[in-house]
Amino acid sequence: MSDNSRAIRLGEAVKEIVAVMLEQRIKDPRLGFVTVTDVKVTGDLQHATVFYTVLGTDADVEATAAALESAKGLLRTEVGRRTGVKFTPTLTFQLDRTPQTAADIAEALRIASRRDAEVAALAAAATYAGDADPYKKPVVIDDEADGPDDGDADDERAGS
Repeated sequence: MSDNSRAIRLGEAVKEIVAVMLEQRIKDPRLGFVTVTDVKVTGDLQHATVFYTVLGTDADVEATAAALESAKGLLRTEVGRRTGVKFTPTLTFQLDRTPQTAADIAEALRIASRRDAEVAALAAAATYAGDADPYKKPVVIDDEADGPDDGDADDERAGS
């Protein structure tokens, strides 16, 4: 349990260090509007995956990925210096697609809601193609309608 908490604490420290370095010290013109969203550190503290988002077009995303890859050594050096761990974790940068996925899901829900409203409007104005109740009912024979002298056993019992 303590190893996991140590990895979480190291991940938070790496997240803060990388974010500050990207904002203040890395002056690469290819670097766009980058936000470090999360850092996952392995249990042995040897590897850290830095998740980030970029505001902009696909070209901006690719340029930012190249800038992060070229600044990886400087960022790792600074992480090692500031955290003081025995072995500095290697850094891997991974584009975080969560905001785009959330936007895609919201758009799909909006379209589904609109289509549901269209179907509900069509259903409200719809009429039956045949009878309102399409199921056949069994025919009920009424004994009283047969008459008094039909020779039924029911009549004989009633008269006795």
